[in-house]
Amino acid sequence: MKTPQGLQALLDDGVIDEVLRPLKSGKEAAVYVVRSGDEVRCAKVYKDMAQRSFQQRVQYQEGRKVRGSRESRAIAKASKYGRKQQETAWKNTEVDALYQLRDAGARVPEPFGYFHGVLVMELVTDADGYSAPRLGEIEPGAGQARGYHAVLVQQVKLMLCCGLIHGDLSPYNVLVGPDGPVVIDFPQVVSAAGNNAARAMLLRDVNNLTAYLGRWAPELLDTWYGEEMWELFEAGDLLPDTVLTGRFTPDERHVDLDSVRDAINDARELALIREQGRQAAAEFDDD
Repeated sequence: MKTPQGLQALLDDGVIDEVLRPLKSGKEAAVYVVRSGDEVRCAKVYKDMAQRSFQQRVQYQEGRKVRGSRESRAIAKASKYGRKQQETAWKNTEVDALYQLRDAGARVPEPFGYFHGVLVMELVTDADGYSAPRLGEIEPGAGQARGYHAVLVQQVKLMLCCGLIHGDLSPYNVLVGPDGPVVIDFPQVVSAAGNNAARAMLLRDVNNLTAYLGRWAPELLDTWYGEEMWELFEAGDLLPDTVLTGRFTPDERHVDLDSVRDAINDARELALIREQGRQAAAEFDDD
């Protein structure tokens, strides 16, 4: 195949030896399956700012640390140099998060390096060696849904213990390998301590997964893992080995329980709409 723009430099430098095929193209990046020596990996080529359709970047960037005071001032002034530095920081965020989360034992792809603006990382595969499906593309049984949910709640907890919140977690940002779910796509990762919307994003992440997997295991819809985690995190009591129960007693003086349930229902409806869109696209491709 024709070498995609962005990967030629990696071929020239010997980082990769061959581009095998495109894997997916999303709002933030295009991903390709590549060969590096005897290993098959994937390469994530980030799209330029002008090409991307992700509109809420400012909300996600709140609380992120920027290397150097000069860069911070330039970004605050929105100068040409500042926009370039902001773009660089946005791309570096996923790389940094992957290394940090792998070190913490989270189920995320192993990164192999960041070269010329391209992230080379592990290709998550199924039991037959093909690209692993997304969680939103499979229909698990009740027991499997409960198992996947337990694993994913553990991943969200590990992220929070690292001070991070995925920020865009859904069944379509989870791959299902032979050993279970693997969480992907971290360019929008949120600082748990530095972002004013951190709690809302954490609850949305957990509710998205709960709403989807609750279609096969309805008892999951009566769990409160996001609220439980956040309360422990705020109190400084959340640890990687903390045992979560899914039970939570909200302060009814300050919490609108109907709104919480509405958020779960909204997440469920969004998952259904995405699934219908995916099926419609597949039917269109078949035609």
